[in-house]
Amino acid sequence: MRLSPDCFLPLEFIFNPNWWNKTAGISFEKPFYFDAKTREANDKTMRRTLFEKFGVFGFGEEHPQERPMIGSQFVAGGFVIPALMGAEISFSAAEAPQPLPRPFSKEEIETFTRPLFSETWPMNELIRSWDEQEKEYGYLAGDLNTDGLLNAAYHFYGAELFSDLLEEPDRPERFMREIGELITETAAYVHSRTGSYSVSVNRTAARLSPTPFIHANCSVQMISPRVYARSQFPIEQKMAEKIQPFGIHHCGVQMERYAKEYAKIPVDFCDVGWGSDPKKCREALPDVFLNLRLSPIRLLSCKPEEAAADTEFLLSSVGSLENVGICCINMDFGTPDENIIAVCETVEKFRAGQPKSTDQV
Repeated sequence: MRLSPDCFLPLEFIFNPNWWNKTAGISFEKPFYFDAKTREANDKTMRRTLFEKFGVFGFGEEHPQERPMIGSQFVAGGFVIPALMGAEISFSAAEAPQPLPRPFSKEEIETFTRPLFSETWPMNELIRSWDEQEKEYGYLAGDLNTDGLLNAAYHFYGAELFSDLLEEPDRPERFMREIGELITETAAYVHSRTGSYSVSVNRTAARLSPTPFIHANCSVQMISPRVYARSQFPIEQKMAEKIQPFGIHHCGVQMERYAKEYAKIPVDFCDVGWGSDPKKCREALPDVFLNLRLSPIRLLSCKPEEAAADTEFLLSSVGSLENVGICCINMDFGTPDENIIAVCETVEKFRAGQPKSTDQV
C-alpha cells in the first residue's frame, strides 16, 4: 500500500452520532442509512460542518457537492452483518444503530448457515437504493462497516461464547467460520460497487492505495492471545486469502500481545488501540501501516496540553513515521474544540520535523 502523494502522517477524527446530532442537527434514524437522498444531503452537511469547525487543518469541504453515498464515511459502527444474521436493529436520532441481542440455541449455532446477503435484509433494501443512485449519477461512493467475527458472534452466542472457546471450541469456531464467509462476501460486493471496503471503519483507509479491507477486532481483548491464535487467527487468515489488502481494527488495549499473530496473517494495516505499546507493535509489525488511536474518553475531559502530550507520546514511541497515521474515533459531544486543535497542532509539528515520503508501506 502507498499513502496518497499529498498525505504524510494522516490524521482523522470521527465523531459520535450525538456530536453530529447536537452540532449539525443530523438524525440517525433509519433514513440516515437507507434513504439515498438523506444519505447524500447528510454527507454534504457533514463535510461542510467539518470545514467550518476545522477546515484550517484540512478537514471537510467549503463548498461540498452532493455525491451518491451508499454509506456514511463520517461515523463508525456496523449493523449490517448482525442484521443479515437475523438481529433486530434499533435506530435513534442521536445514537449509532444498535443490534439487539438475539440469543441462538445451541442447535441454531451448530446448524447456522450464512444467508445469501444480496437477498436478505438489509442488503437487499440497500442494493435497490444503490442501483437507483448509480442509474442517476453513473457511479457510487462510500462503503459499509462489515463488523468482525467476535463482535457479530457475541450478539447471538452470548457470554457462553467465551467459555465454549475454551471448553468446546469446535462449535464457536464453525459458527465464526460462517460469519467470516458472510463478512468477506458482503465486503467484496461493496468493493465491487464503489472501489473501497472500510473507510467507514477508519477514514485513514481513504488515504491508502489500494484501500484496505479492515476487519473489526473490537472484542479480541476479551480472549487470550493463545485462544485467538487457536480459534480466530485461522479464520482471519482464510479471510485474508480472499480479500486484499487485509487490515485489523484493534481498538482495545495491549495490541502488542496479539501483534505477532497478526503479522502471520499477514496484514498491511493495523489500528493500534489506546493503551497499547506502539514501540512493541512496530517491532512485531515492521512493515505494516500502523494507525495510532487516541482515547476519545481522555479527549472529552482532558486539558489541551494533555491532548498534545498524548499525541506526542504516540508519535514519539513508534519510530519512523513514514507508514504511520493517527486518529481519534467516536468522540462525544462536549469534546472541547481546543483539545482537537491541540492534537492537530502537535501532528503538524511532527510533520514539519520528518522527511515526507510516499515509499511503499
